[in-house]
Amino acid sequence: MTWVKVCGLRTEADIEAAVDAGAEAIGLVNIVASPRFVDLDRAAGLADGVGIDVVLLTEEPDLSAMVAAIERVGASAVQPYGPAAAEIGGIAVDVGWRVLRSVRSGELDIGDVPATEIPLVDSYDPDALGGTGRMVARSDLPNTERRFVLAGGLNPSNIEEAIRLVRPWGVDASSGLESSRGVKDPELIRAFVQKANQT
Repeated sequence: MTWVKVCGLRTEADIEAAVDAGAEAIGLVNIVASPRFVDLDRAAGLADGVGIDVVLLTEEPDLSAMVAAIERVGASAVQPYGPAAAEIGGIAVDVGWRVLRSVRSGELDIGDVPATEIPLVDSYDPDALGGTGRMVARSDLPNTERRFVLAGGLNPSNIEEAIRLVRPWGVDASSGLESSRGVKDPELIRAFVQKANQT
């Protein structure tokens, strides 16, 4: 069964749709430049009692502040970005959190990610960290036995084919589940999770 993360959630309805559909994880974006940004207080409220893995996306460069942010939100995992991502990932693993390390196609090789972390393969955009709505080119997909999460342009209409062709350990969607930029559609969330879980 494929591990499923629904990312960029901002409302209780988003969370309810993901949990009810059977997602294994939700992603909360604490990156100010993102249209899916939620502050730490809001993230903590959304994560409270959710019952599945909560992944905090952050580009916090200060390690102690990052640890404090994860603890404040009650997250069980972190998806770090920015120049401190490698250091943050290492410390998070030591503390006991799961780490999803973004590997944007053409920018970082999956083999550069430590074995203690899970690569998240996403499409490259020089102006965005993720949520681009574009699929990873077939030529950029890793040829590996290692478990990884596939992201980038996934939605209810293409998730079944993507899983059959790529056979990732997990999948992650955000922009493909929106009615407008940064606004999730609960029905798209439910359809995506259910199709991913059935493939």
